[in-house]
Amino acid sequence: MNRPNRTEMVRYVQDTIKAYKGELIATLPSHLQEKGVGWLSSALAAVRHNDSLLEAAAQSPDTLIKALSEAAHKGLMPGTPEYYLTPRKNKGRAEVLGITGYQGEVELMYRAGAVSSVIVETVHANDKFDYVPGRDTKPIHEIDWMAPERGELRLAYAYAIMKDGAVSKVVIVNQDRIRRAKESSQGSDSKFSPWVNDPVAMWMKTAARDLAKWVPTSAEYVREQLRAVRDVAAETAPGDTPTTPRPVPVPAPEQAQDAEPFPNDPDEYVEGELVDENGVIQEQGA
Repeated sequence: MNRPNRTEMVRYVQDTIKAYKGELIATLPSHLQEKGVGWLSSALAAVRHNDSLLEAAAQSPDTLIKALSEAAHKGLMPGTPEYYLTPRKNKGRAEVLGITGYQGEVELMYRAGAVSSVIVETVHANDKFDYVPGRDTKPIHEIDWMAPERGELRLAYAYAIMKDGAVSKVVIVNQDRIRRAKESSQGSDSKFSPWVNDPVAMWMKTAARDLAKWVPTSAEYVREQLRAVRDVAAETAPGDTPTTPRPVPVPAPEQAQDAEPFPNDPDEYVEGELVDENGVIQEQGA
């Protein structure tokens, strides 16, 4: 059987994406659905520009659709540092593997709306770095930008500044954490893997992913916001039967005797007249 040429593979991949167009666009978050056609075009362009990725997509279209579905569910752009599309060999079969990048992890935090900024950095051997948990709210990191090189990677860290100005937990990942993250990542040893082609980005991705455990992510935070709005609307909806107010506790006699009549403003008394049930004004005692 003759191997399909590049033009045939491009047409096949294009037809495959077109067949799942409706499902993929429906999977996108609502704010991206109107840009769904452009999102699909960008995904196809990313595949076409990499011959190895194109071949993997043509041989295993199911893995391409799986990766695109995950990217769509997260609302990330496939074939970019937000969401990598990488070819790999699995038991001799070329496949497409989707990997969320560090920019994608950060984008999900911003989208939740709880953070005003996210800081993710790598620390190299020639950098100055100091952070003591419990003493410091955030790391002190000095880089000698005039040095010819910063040296090998030593650490990566991430933290967020919340909308109220508070600083989140500072997450620090060392070489052991990176080793474990790399070992658990599918296809990390492939020559096409970002672990090989862009290790700095993957160190930052690991730190950002660990930070995501400590700050609201898009799905959970938005769900809580919507639930809160629904709860408020349900309490104030027109036509609802008013709820019985909670009884006010009656103070003990000694508490009532000592209590001031206007505890918030003792000098502000209200003057008025006493009227009986027949509407006759009564004289007040001296």
